[in-house]
Amino acid sequence: MKMLELPMPETIAFLSAVLVYIAAAVVGIFQLLPGGNKYKQFLSPLVSFAVALEAVILIFRAVTLKAVPLTGLFESMIVLTIVFGLVYLFFSIAIQQVWFGSVMVWLILAMILMAGIVASPASEPHAVAATPWAIAHAIAMILGGAATMFATASAFLYLLGNHRLKLKKVMQVLGRVPNIEKLEQMTLLGIRAGFVLITIGLISGLGLVWLLGTGIFEWLTDVKVVCIIAAWGLLGIMLLPARMLLLKGKARAYMTIAVFVLLLFAILGATILGTTQHDFSRY
Repeated sequence: MKMLELPMPETIAFLSAVLVYIAAAVVGIFQLLPGGNKYKQFLSPLVSFAVALEAVILIFRAVTLKAVPLTGLFESMIVLTIVFGLVYLFFSIAIQQVWFGSVMVWLILAMILMAGIVASPASEPHAVAATPWAIAHAIAMILGGAATMFATASAFLYLLGNHRLKLKKVMQVLGRVPNIEKLEQMTLLGIRAGFVLITIGLISGLGLVWLLGTGIFEWLTDVKVVCIIAAWGLLGIMLLPARMLLLKGKARAYMTIAVFVLLLFAILGATILGTTQHDFSRY
């Protein structure tokens, strides 16, 4: 496994974080069982500990690079999971239902496992990585992904709650997930934030293309960029007035999940499969 190529301190911190997230995912399952509310108290401390371990990895990287550790896909993935963890910790204060925590920790666990697939030792930072365009691009895309993940988690809970209500399993919904109206509002909030942040990411990305003097056609036809633009377009469509599109909550939820899949493929799939040239370091 690629994670074993990391320096020993990073390997220990990374594997420890994975084990803590696995423990959190198990707690997420137990808290859904009858009488499982007693396990809920362990979830936030576990996620907090895992986030701290990931921060340690970034500190090791920063010391090695003597720069902000955002020069590679692995570092970006670690930052992304940290942001997701912080999103959960922040919103768990207001959202007390157990389903929210269970869905979030499983999504974060999946993300950190995928980070392990692309793990690699720290590489020397390139001059372009220190430019305002690159910093704005990286931060905006990471936060945009976090906002989209929050919208996706809300959309998933919406579909689950709606399905159980149709089956008249009201008692399996009450107290476990927010009401349908609140879930729609949460999804829309994530969509709006994701659209704004990804817009900033695309604009700053074009700034990088201008800075590097590369052909804009080359970047706009790149698989990774195409997926991000498609996801951004779907987010924009969902923000149009509902009366124009006749979009119902269920359709918006499915579109939100589709956006997350597109972004996930853009971040990981295109890179792992080698179908993208979206690599500023080669310049």
